[in-house]
Amino acid sequence: MKPLKNERRRLALVTQAAIAAVAALLASACGGGSPAASGGPTRGVTINVALAYPAPPNLSQFEKATGIKVNWSNIQWDDLQTKIAAAAEAHTYFADVTDVDWSKTGEYYINKWFVPLNSYFKLPALKAEYPQVDSFIRKGVLVGVPSDASMMVTTVNTADFRKAGITAMPTTISQYMRDLAQIRQRGVVVHPLGIPFAAAEGLSTYWYETTAAFGGSVLSPSYNPLFTSPSSPGYQAMEWMVHAYRSGLVPPANVNMTDEQDFETNAAHNLTASVFSDYSGDVSTIYDVPSQSRVVGEVSYIPTPGKSGEAPNLANPDGIGIPAQAQHVAAAVKFIKWFDEPANQAAFAGAGGPSKAIAGFPLPANKAGLQMLVQSGKVQGAAMMAKLLEGHSRAIFPGGAPPWYAAFSHAVYTNLHSAAAGQETVHQAIAAIASQVASLHG
Repeated sequence: MKPLKNERRRLALVTQAAIAAVAALLASACGGGSPAASGGPTRGVTINVALAYPAPPNLSQFEKATGIKVNWSNIQWDDLQTKIAAAAEAHTYFADVTDVDWSKTGEYYINKWFVPLNSYFKLPALKAEYPQVDSFIRKGVLVGVPSDASMMVTTVNTADFRKAGITAMPTTISQYMRDLAQIRQRGVVVHPLGIPFAAAEGLSTYWYETTAAFGGSVLSPSYNPLFTSPSSPGYQAMEWMVHAYRSGLVPPANVNMTDEQDFETNAAHNLTASVFSDYSGDVSTIYDVPSQSRVVGEVSYIPTPGKSGEAPNLANPDGIGIPAQAQHVAAAVKFIKWFDEPANQAAFAGAGGPSKAIAGFPLPANKAGLQMLVQSGKVQGAAMMAKLLEGHSRAIFPGGAPPWYAAFSHAVYTNLHSAAAGQETVHQAIAAIASQVASLHG
């Protein structure tokens, strides 16, 4: 149903006001002694940008408007984190702009690996416009600016569910499992569930979201393990994931597939019927892109099924920041502000259609961009994503990601991968992860 005239006008005014607010905060830069704060050279400068996304289709517009040339490197997420850390530890130049993941903020803050951005962005304004900005602040220091708003969400191929005779989407894990079994039994999809079991970060975050669906968290606010008891949500979640793989609900090849490989190879080609812990935005930037998908118009978001009803959706945002060894800080700041313009954020998420979207881009980082995305009407499920972001999204770790997160996640995904591959039991995997926490938290 179309909104009434007055409602459309109200929405338009709200969006215009929000866009103006974001534009103002992005344009504001406080004083200071750095090149960016004092103006500094930008025109004619070449910056290196390294992110886990393909280059934006409109990147040339930024180059033309600013005179800044951009060398864009699209590096797979796990490899990118390795390169960032290696360059920072060696105090060598890697890029002028690169990723600041929510999980790395504590580590980057302690080691001073990134330029504090407080001189270029006002924290109160950011907090008003960016729902997930707190993930990038440590003790008042802005380590990065949100570059997207991401949550772990559940996606289903509604055509597959209908073919199997399923008319209502599941709201509990038990019903979800019955539906997947029915899809398999009726020959609609042989291996209907997508879980990426490669030893990589995507497997860790899948476990966190599944743990939340079973009713808990993996670490307490003081970073103590909450998953060691067989009755705990974390333990049950790992058992559920491993059983799903060994029972054949998950494709055998997934034991060595990363998250993006699973989404782009399996879900986008109807080799699976659902991803329990997908990423917000994948419908518009992967599944509904004709050039790379065979399921256009068939995949939808649903509220994540939980143990007794709808589960929370854990936040998984990426930020964008400036490494301490960057050579062109002023130009880097301009690029960050351009990347976060509401119109760009909305377009990257699909508001302008597939040709203007960035593959794999989730949701706009700021409220104005999100409102533009919803109002565009071109992204299926955008309104639901906005609702989940405001009402269901929560942080993975109540106390923020621990500074030793990288080592913790490594223990999670290597042991969970081994459990799926039959190299150790779930109990052994849980014990090994708990032991790592003890050594890190000591």
